[in-house]
Amino acid sequence: MGLLASLDWVVIAGYFVLVFGVAIWATVRERSKRETSTDYFLAGRNAGWFIVGASLFASNIGSEHLVGLAGTGAAGGVAVGQFEILASMILLMLGWLFVPFYLSSGVFTMPEFLERRYSSSARWYLAVISIIGYVLTKISVTIAAGGIVFEAIMGIDFWTGALVVVVVTGVYTIFGGLRAVLYTDLLQMFVLIGGALAVTLLGLNALGGWSAMTDTVGPEFLSLWKPMADPDFPWTGILFGAPILGVWYWCTDQFIVQRVLAAKDRDHARRGTVFAGYLKLLPLFIFVIPGVIAYALSQQGRLQLATPDQALPTLIAVLLPIGLRGLVVAGLLAALMSSLSSVFNSTSTLVTLDVYKKLRPEASERRLVLVGQVTTVALVGFGLLWIPFMKLISGQLYQYLQSVQAYISPPIAAVFLVGVLWRRVNSSGAIAALVTGFVLGMGRLVAEIGKQHLDGFLFAFADVNFLHFAIILFVICTAVLVTVSLLTPPPPPHKVAGLTFAHPEPPPTDGLGRRWYRTDLLLSLLLVVCVGLLWIYFS
Repeated sequence: MGLLASLDWVVIAGYFVLVFGVAIWATVRERSKRETSTDYFLAGRNAGWFIVGASLFASNIGSEHLVGLAGTGAAGGVAVGQFEILASMILLMLGWLFVPFYLSSGVFTMPEFLERRYSSSARWYLAVISIIGYVLTKISVTIAAGGIVFEAIMGIDFWTGALVVVVVTGVYTIFGGLRAVLYTDLLQMFVLIGGALAVTLLGLNALGGWSAMTDTVGPEFLSLWKPMADPDFPWTGILFGAPILGVWYWCTDQFIVQRVLAAKDRDHARRGTVFAGYLKLLPLFIFVIPGVIAYALSQQGRLQLATPDQALPTLIAVLLPIGLRGLVVAGLLAALMSSLSSVFNSTSTLVTLDVYKKLRPEASERRLVLVGQVTTVALVGFGLLWIPFMKLISGQLYQYLQSVQAYISPPIAAVFLVGVLWRRVNSSGAIAALVTGFVLGMGRLVAEIGKQHLDGFLFAFADVNFLHFAIILFVICTAVLVTVSLLTPPPPPHKVAGLTFAHPEPPPTDGLGRRWYRTDLLLSLLLVVCVGLLWIYFS
């Protein structure tokens, strides 16, 4: 598109230099500790709350996230922002409900926690599902998004752009481990928010302000609540289905929870989740609203949108002055690199600790770090080999691959949530629920692919909204978990001690701990109020 001038390229180059500078500083800062798996995979469990919260936000937001949110906002309004707003509430659940058990158990990974609570079979299931899911969806999606960003905005060939993203991100992830990922995420959070905020403010200014935007698009476009029959975002699916996916993603997925496991202590971990909860209120305004602005400008005949997903690139081309374009493109690259580095590190952690260490329990700390680095190199290599196949995958199949996450998450959310809340559920129930959920979820995926050839019950099974299907699958898996557990012996004491709410840990009584607890409680209640106000305003 020829969008960038020399000054923009200087800004982008400066961004890359800054990222590598931060990564190198974070890597050598405590180099003497880097030979331990705790330091490489969990940054020495010494991350403060601000870094934890920033990394939770930055690793979640990818370039495809930015382009997709703006595109969906341009196509149908702000309803897609519900997932971002609900994430704020789910992050509170992570901090207040799950964090105490994760940190007190001392685990490195989520599959390891399942083994502590249930059995090694549950650990293997989650580890294998997560690794395959990361490789086939997260890594491939992020690489593809990188190529698209380079091609559409920077005028660089798709393959060249994807190659640059994979190699650059892989280098600092391999050598720096999670510590480098956390600190670069902190930097990238500021760049990401700054670039997105610039697009939003300049877009509103071009329209003539917020009221001019609302007058142009109409109230329906600015409503978070859609009818139950809405094919994409029915209110029933948002209220009851989306939280199920949220519990899986924010509270049980290694990709996200690894940041919390790296916290200094329970207080820093909890406050980091609260901070991230506030940050997750921003995407509605700085990622979704720009799509609405693009739609409003197109309605006024002031720009052309070939497709909704062109909303963000078009705004950058039309609205931003030279120099600021470079900042916004740097923000897109920040989103891209933070997500990719996070998934590289999380996947290597799972492969090393849940596969290699299980098979080689006598492995030294140095060997575990080396295996983690080699695994990351292998993931980078896989990413490069995967690039030529990207454009061979049809858009429809690509969407089906993404929907796999929606179909595998309810059983995982059920065994984590019920397992923490109720001590009576056991490993037999957990395995039965996971297998049941996998069979039904994959059955739904196959049925959806061949939906045009089905009728009757099978067509209804394939056609139900994916959020409604998540509710049904969660209820079924929970029922299987509870029923099988009650029909089999209760779990032994060591499977529940310190891992369930049978004996909840009391609030801290010392002065500093009590102040942190009270402050976090007040901040959490205020966050809930903010979510409620957003729901009321955008209704």
